[in-house]
Amino acid sequence: MSSLVVRNLSDQLVELVRDRILSGQVPVDRAIRQDALAAELGVSKIPLREALARLEQEGLLRSQANRGFFVRPLSTAEAEEVYALRLKLEPEAVAAAAEKASEEERQFAKDTLETLYRVTDEKGSGVGAFNRAFHLALIRPSGLRVTSRFLERLHVLSDRYVRKHLEPLGRDERANEEHARLLETWLARDGKAVEELMRKHISQTLEDLRKQLPPES
Repeated sequence: MSSLVVRNLSDQLVELVRDRILSGQVPVDRAIRQDALAAELGVSKIPLREALARLEQEGLLRSQANRGFFVRPLSTAEAEEVYALRLKLEPEAVAAAAEKASEEERQFAKDTLETLYRVTDEKGSGVGAFNRAFHLALIRPSGLRVTSRFLERLHVLSDRYVRKHLEPLGRDERANEEHARLLETWLARDGKAVEELMRKHISQTLEDLRKQLPPES
């Protein structure tokens, strides 16, 4: 029982700190103050350190000897790699899911997009999280468990790039229109068409990010 409680605490800490990183609340250029963060969250430093180590494995943090953990900065190279992998996996997974989704899963995708619309209109901090949730709602019914889990990891890494992508004026409206077309085609169970739409959606986001992120030497 005690190990289950510890495990649940570890998972909760990973989610809490991950959300802070993805929402931009943790500065990129300063080491995470583990004492202060542990006190704020009401936990000891041991489970917090374990959570930070897991987030380093996810690719959100980097550690430096004798300095601690830092949020990894956005990088053109990382965006290229993450979105290239998504292009290889996501369109086909979404196509398979469109053909297999149950009525409950189809309703969940519709509800998730409605929530994303609302959060976008309210300019809320949850846009990145619900963007991720919408994409995963289109992926999970595929039945491709390994692919789905890998895409979940890629979407966590994509989250901060999505926020960067949505910064220019009008970009969120365009994203909403693309999401609406994706859902409509997915609900029509047109696997081939939704595969192509998803490929264009991901490719366009990457093309925009190439213009927004600084070039790397």
